[in-house]
Amino acid sequence: MSLKIHVDGTAPEAPFEQVRAQIAQAALSGVLPAGHKLPTVRGLAEQLRLAANTVAKAYRALEADGVIETRGRNGTFVAAAGDAAAKEAAAAAQAFAQRARRLGLDEAEALRTAQDAVRAAYERR
Repeated sequence: MSLKIHVDGTAPEAPFEQVRAQIAQAALSGVLPAGHKLPTVRGLAEQLRLAANTVAKAYRALEADGVIETRGRNGTFVAAAGDAAAKEAAAAAQAFAQRARRLGLDEAEALRTAQDAVRAAYERR
C-alpha cells in the first residue's frame, strides 16, 4: 500500500495543511490502517517535492491530533486514532460548553456559535 498525496500549488491551503488533511482523512477512512508505517519526513518531502520542514510540520500536527505516532528510530505509524480523536473532540466540546455558559450564552446561542465555527472550518476544505 502506498501513500498517495497530491499537493496543489494553486490551492488556498498551505502545502503542509494539504498533506496533514490527506493523511488524516486516509487514516480516518481506513485507507491507511492503524499500524501502517508512513514514509520518513525526508522521503515524503522528496516524493512530493516539498521542503522537509513542510512535511515535518504536517507530521507534528498529525501527532498532536493523535492520528500518527512516532516510535523513535522505528519510524512513524498511523495510530489507532478513532478513539483518540473522538475523545479529544469531546473534551474540546465540553470545554467550549463550559466556557459558553460562563460567558452567559444560553444553550441556543452556544449551539449556533459552535455550528457557525464548524461550518466555517469545513468550508475552507
